[in-house]
Amino acid sequence: MATALLTHADGLLHVTPPGMPEQVARLDYIQRALADLDLIRVDPPLADDASIALCHPQDYIDFVRSKVPTDGFAGLDRETDAETFLSPTSYNAVWRAAGGAVKAVDMVLDEEVQNAFVAMRPPGHHAEQSLPMGFCIFGNVAIAAKHALEVHGLERVAIVDFDVHHGNGTQALLQDDPRALVVTSQQMPLWPGTGEASDRGPHGTVLNIPLAPHTDGNHAIAQYERQVIPALINHQPELILISAGFDAHQDDPLAQLNWTADTYTRLTDMLTQAAQTLCKGRVVSVLEGGYDLDALAACARAHVQSLMKASQ
Repeated sequence: MATALLTHADGLLHVTPPGMPEQVARLDYIQRALADLDLIRVDPPLADDASIALCHPQDYIDFVRSKVPTDGFAGLDRETDAETFLSPTSYNAVWRAAGGAVKAVDMVLDEEVQNAFVAMRPPGHHAEQSLPMGFCIFGNVAIAAKHALEVHGLERVAIVDFDVHHGNGTQALLQDDPRALVVTSQQMPLWPGTGEASDRGPHGTVLNIPLAPHTDGNHAIAQYERQVIPALINHQPELILISAGFDAHQDDPLAQLNWTADTYTRLTDMLTQAAQTLCKGRVVSVLEGGYDLDALAACARAHVQSLMKASQ
């Protein structure tokens, strides 16, 4: 089979205020970095409300829709977040980011492709049930996981989040569902301040792996071998989803881990090999963070090339 790339020019239309690290150029750099690769290229559809409502209440979906401005920027500040905005052309980007994750699950589970990478923005792993935060509006990967469970009827899924920031939203959206294993490695201390190793969730299906500042890729790989692979084997998922944040790279301005592009190759190789053993190689990866543009492009390319190798 092959690897699918789900991306769309609408992702370039989600404009953020000047100086914001989550910016249009992120997707532009990724799209150019992947332009020459032999991928099945698919336009992500707009998610329908029923899909988004697998994780978010309808009144929150309506709130987001109502906040799209006619000009300027609309802050989605509910409580203390002051980093999540909509612009007049954000609507399609937001709904396609969720729709792309859902479509990728459909393609992989219907055996159209072996695996898929969803390169859309805004990211999603910080969005909680009715709370946008950290540049995130809808929990894209959590929605995809729920879609696999509720629509495709899978019995177990796993989400592995290697973004440098804790995937608090994904954990909040899925921790009450024992069918979903949520694994997230993150620098600590670092925003949002959650993700202690002692937090295993109400069903013991959460695995948080705190990493000290300046931890390098070799240490991270060792932690994944020691903790993540055994957790996946124990859970026996029928699909592995990846929250692919590339901000643990040593050049990223928002954190202090010392990973390289090779770290992402090795992590992706590890996860795709686990998927081959556990779930017929079925992997869906969804873009999260990564804010040094050159590093983001290099890491995304390394990640996708690893997915392609696994699909051959």
